[in-house]
Amino acid sequence: MSDNGSSTLVTASKALSASLVWAIPLSMAAGLVSGLLADLEPLRTLVLPLTMLMVYPMLVNVRLSDAFDPADAKLVSVAMLINFVVLPLLAWFLARIFFGSDAGLFVGMVLAGLFPTSGMTITWTGFAKGNVGAAVKMTVIGLIVASLVAPFYLKVLAGRVVPVDMLGVLGTVVLVVAIPLAAAQVTRALLVRTYGTDRFKSRIAPVFPGVSILGVLGIVFVAVGLKAEMIVSRPMLTFAILVPLLIFYLANFALATFVGRALFGRGDAIALVYGTVMRNLSIALGVAIASFGPEAALVLAAGYIVQVQAAAWYVRLTDRVFGPVVAVAETVEAASARA
Repeated sequence: MSDNGSSTLVTASKALSASLVWAIPLSMAAGLVSGLLADLEPLRTLVLPLTMLMVYPMLVNVRLSDAFDPADAKLVSVAMLINFVVLPLLAWFLARIFFGSDAGLFVGMVLAGLFPTSGMTITWTGFAKGNVGAAVKMTVIGLIVASLVAPFYLKVLAGRVVPVDMLGVLGTVVLVVAIPLAAAQVTRALLVRTYGTDRFKSRIAPVFPGVSILGVLGIVFVAVGLKAEMIVSRPMLTFAILVPLLIFYLANFALATFVGRALFGRGDAIALVYGTVMRNLSIALGVAIASFGPEAALVLAAGYIVQVQAAAWYVRLTDRVFGPVVAVAETVEAASARA
């Protein structure tokens, strides 16, 4: 890979990542129009490949070995407690209140609370100058644990509302998590061996997030397009979906911020916020469409809009919430001097 070609790809990937705020609504609008003009049912077969396309690139930049470093054990444990106890119950509670009579939307809301962290967890933690190492551990451990418990959680939390084929869900999770994870680790090892660690990190690794986003846009397009007629026939549907999602994310931000400030320093607290608030909507989308239908995926497609906007705004407020990095450093130095 030449330096010029690599630079061009990195630039394109960064531009695509930066445009996510408007690219997802645009993809949803394109899916809506296309779904009204044509039958997009044949595109359903692309759901699993697109989901794998979303998951595989973001895992190339993650090393499994990082998850087993005992450092940050307390921080990661608190994050997992929030991710696999508090947030699934919160999502289930909101699903019961807002979607009790709509099975598809109900399971979509439950899925939003089941799969924690994504590649953006690491990215946003870095933007806010948080503990990136801990964010990587949360991402890897969260992905592995979610893969194991998701079928059981769905059976318990949504089984009374919609039939849950546990083996079918498990098979889907294996396809969209285990296989991309294994392939990503092999890819990373080969690229590092071929180009070296420094070149991989600077010239190759930044390309993969953009590839993942292409998968996101594709599956959002399909999810909305498959239910275009239903969306048009229920003009208040979008509003009805956004309300519980806004409550879910606001509660998540508030809880993670409170716990982070109470138990951890600035960098760890930021990692806790993004390690819990950022849901892996990519995997949830794939499971939703493959196992429960596109109606469930509408909640998750809308979730992208709320999640990306909220994360961007929170980065701007980070210094007000946790204090600026310089001030924190000066406080530490002053304390050391007094000691």
